[in-house]
Amino acid sequence: MAVKKKFPYRSAVVACNGGCRSAEGEAGCADGCIGCGACVNKCKFGAISINEYGVAEVEEEKCIGCGACAKVCPQKVIHVHECANYIVVKCSNRKKGGEAKKQCEVSCIGCGICEKTCTASAIRVIDNCAVIEESMCLSCGMCAVKCPRHAIHDLRGIFSTVR
Repeated sequence: MAVKKKFPYRSAVVACNGGCRSAEGEAGCADGCIGCGACVNKCKFGAISINEYGVAEVEEEKCIGCGACAKVCPQKVIHVHECANYIVVKCSNRKKGGEAKKQCEVSCIGCGICEKTCTASAIRVIDNCAVIEESMCLSCGMCAVKCPRHAIHDLRGIFSTVR
């Protein structure tokens, strides 16, 4: 049975796109999803799976935004967001530019291009990683278009490829 949702509804998002291929105990991105499956096991609605990159992925249609997955995530890379905003940062790497590039092929390097591009001032680089203030975001997608590392995604697939 499908859950009836009011707009804007909430859904979980994993702030990691799997470019680092991180695994627990390995020298990779210490801030990314480790694919442990804790969120998969906790979700009562079957909304989360581990994708081909070894990263947790949320099926928005099944997710009710309860946040149970975020609470059990050992890496704290899952958060609940309002689905009226389709633009998300799919990276949690806190390393500086060159080091972040070495760890992940699609990591945020904190270059600030997204921040300069955003006409709504909804995006800031904090600890070398872009963060979107959802209440201010217009979902125009310019940050996703301009991101040189493709760390910012449009969940609709309009401005960036859905992975």
